[in-house]
Amino acid sequence: MSHLIKRFREDLQLAGYAKRSTESYVSSVLRLQRFYNKPLEDISEEDLRQYWLCCQSEFGWSAASLRISYAGIQHFFSKTLVRNWNIFKQIKWKREQTLPTILSLQEVRKIIYALPTLQSHTFYLTLYSLGLRLREATTLQVRDILSDRGLVHIHAGKGALDRMVPLPKITLLTLRRYYKTHRNPKWIFPALGHNGGKDAHFAKAHVSDSGVQGVLQRTLRRLGFKKHIHPHVFRHAYATHLLEANIPIRHVQKILGHKTLQSTMIYLHVTTQAQTDSHERIAKVIQGVLS
Repeated sequence: MSHLIKRFREDLQLAGYAKRSTESYVSSVLRLQRFYNKPLEDISEEDLRQYWLCCQSEFGWSAASLRISYAGIQHFFSKTLVRNWNIFKQIKWKREQTLPTILSLQEVRKIIYALPTLQSHTFYLTLYSLGLRLREATTLQVRDILSDRGLVHIHAGKGALDRMVPLPKITLLTLRRYYKTHRNPKWIFPALGHNGGKDAHFAKAHVSDSGVQGVLQRTLRRLGFKKHIHPHVFRHAYATHLLEANIPIRHVQKILGHKTLQSTMIYLHVTTQAQTDSHERIAKVIQGVLS
């Protein structure tokens, strides 16, 4: 590892970036270096311009991929190398507004109760019923479950924002039933290892992302689902179902840990029940005015 990349990692760590964000940023910088095959400090502002033009026109990168590349490279050259380049003020790729995949209440129930093991069933029931991100669920700790208060403490989620989320009774009972199978002193979902979870009590690591993703995909194939479903879709479903139940959007924002209301408002576009209720209310108002 070059001293500049080492320094870049340290800069990101001091700035409070999560491990996954750090790896993404470093990868963007290393990809740039491989493209030009020369020291990073020798790359010019014009080199960057030509690199992103090539990525966009020749490689066909999406706006999302270009934004990720920009974020890492901009931080490296601006903060680590301290280059005050105009290109970072000029470039802007618009965020593509795509509606999230949404599962109905029936689809969520069908998937969760079709999962093959107590661990996978408990994991996805927890992921959905608490509205968690994947990494928040895999790293859930015993100390986070505040059963006497009916809350779960989510530590340093995306953007390093702690939050409290409501703990439904069915989730608490399911977690207790699963916890009795391993009683790991730290992790709610410990890594099971290669012996069927017999040593889960002593596991030092939590369950892997790939492990829970794999069991979900196998279950979806068995059920014949055609939608593009991944763990984060359950968080989308949670948010949408709360809004359809007329939970105030500001409260939903707080539970999800969104920094801005705009992030939560995307779910208003896919809440069919809320739209139906609104249409009925509008019809009643107009009927009252005109009749």
